[in-house]
Amino acid sequence: MKTFVKRWFDTGIYPNSISVSLLLLRVIVGILMLTHGYGKLLILFGDEPIQFADPIGIGVTASLVLTVLAEFVASIFLIVGFATRFSAIPLLFTMLVAALIVHANDGFAFKELPLLYATIYLVIAITGAGKYSVDSFISKKL
Repeated sequence: MKTFVKRWFDTGIYPNSISVSLLLLRVIVGILMLTHGYGKLLILFGDEPIQFADPIGIGVTASLVLTVLAEFVASIFLIVGFATRFSAIPLLFTMLVAALIVHANDGFAFKELPLLYATIYLVIAITGAGKYSVDSFISKKL
């Protein structure tokens, strides 16, 4: 079990330039995604009845909750570099659902941004957070 946990918090052995690049990527893409997640968070806790897409058939409220968890909570984790690889997965999934299901019948222009985000989250899931992250602190303790 310790090996499994250590792998999820592994930040990689990268030169400073790569770690700084990963920090910039995490922080910028995290902040940009927070702008999407924050609006959905307001819908979730607002007084109005929830109107949201249900692209995978789990119900409107459940779809919104999962999207808020990905776009808001996981984005915050990504920004600080906490459980970075794990946090990138719901973000990746959410962007793939947006591109391939929600915008399935739309032109490429509607799919381009979620596909770009999905690619970034895939890279982050593969590389990890880099040494300027909470994950780095945790991995040193493991």
